[in-house]
Amino acid sequence: MSVTIYHNPRCSKSREGVTILDEMGVNFTTRLYMTDVPTIEELKDVISKLGITPEQLLRKKEAIYKEVYQNKKMTDDDILNAMIEHPNLIERPIVINNNKAIIGRPPSLIEQIF
Repeated sequence: MSVTIYHNPRCSKSREGVTILDEMGVNFTTRLYMTDVPTIEELKDVISKLGITPEQLLRKKEAIYKEVYQNKKMTDDDILNAMIEHPNLIERPIVINNNKAIIGRPPSLIEQIF
């Protein structure tokens, strides 16, 4: 089993996700995506595993979204590039278990991927 969590330590939901994995005894890798920003290819792979669109991975409540992107017509590529430029726009936490992934909102959903 290969498990990775896309984690932002400043996010309470993300911290809860790490706690859940620890309590479940899961051996996992932590991807600090705010500093280790994923590539577009990696984001596309995560989105595919989640079974969603890029827009569904976009955090629309973030200030940068409201200031820069809210009133723009954006393609999937535009959204991916925005998330690369501003990784805080990526919904979190994301837990990947081999070929499956889940957004841990609420964090209790993480248990469903095992």
